[in-house]
Amino acid sequence: LWGVIVMSILAAYAVPHPPLIIPAIGAGREQEISATVRAYHEIMRAAAELRPDTVVIISPHATAYDDFFHISPGEAAEGNFSAFGHPEITIGIEYDVDFVRALSAAAGARDIPAGTLGERAAALDHGVMIPLFFLSEYLGDAPTKFVRIGISGLSAHTHAMLGQAIAAASQQLGRRTICIASGDLSHRLKEDGPYGIVPEGAEFDELCTAFMKTGDFLSLLQIPGSFAEVAGHCGLNGLWVLAGALD
Repeated sequence: LWGVIVMSILAAYAVPHPPLIIPAIGAGREQEISATVRAYHEIMRAAAELRPDTVVIISPHATAYDDFFHISPGEAAEGNFSAFGHPEITIGIEYDVDFVRALSAAAGARDIPAGTLGERAAALDHGVMIPLFFLSEYLGDAPTKFVRIGISGLSAHTHAMLGQAIAAASQQLGRRTICIASGDLSHRLKEDGPYGIVPEGAEFDELCTAFMKTGDFLSLLQIPGSFAEVAGHCGLNGLWVLAGALD
């Protein structure tokens, strides 16, 4: 997990979303990733201390299109973990309607195909809910609102331009904004894992980690999407958006 402080965006974070990190779902297995659990608490505590007005979350499991960035419409949404056997664990958020409107306009001004059309599932996905599970613990009753965005099949440059539009909307509205890119790196690192192992998996993780640690966003944007697909990722697109938001 990484965090960077900038002017137009208060902070930006990249976080994974393994369902077993939720104690009720992990049923003890979350102890196997205790370092990730500790890091999650550390980062979300720091994020809440920034007192954000708006949290923008990019999730690969939200509505996604090859040629369009979907921004969730409406005033509010909720979801639960029924897909992981726990429908009683629910997460609800209020959307920042003005931010969504400003972001859609900023994207349009930059010829970025993005907006609220084409919603397929209003319920929150686990890529959004898992970060919020931790963040809500530290936000308490703060009146924070949210913006939920799906990824696309568009280029790294276009994802970065969307990040620039997020920063522009934040500046225009004077919002105290943080961005969260929810996504995992390679899923193909273990022979006994559900997706097997490929040599590109470890190489991909090393590249992403090195570029994020040094803030080398230009190199991050040059990682070929085809290479990332072989590595079995679901997080690179979100990192591309953060690169633009931090430009």
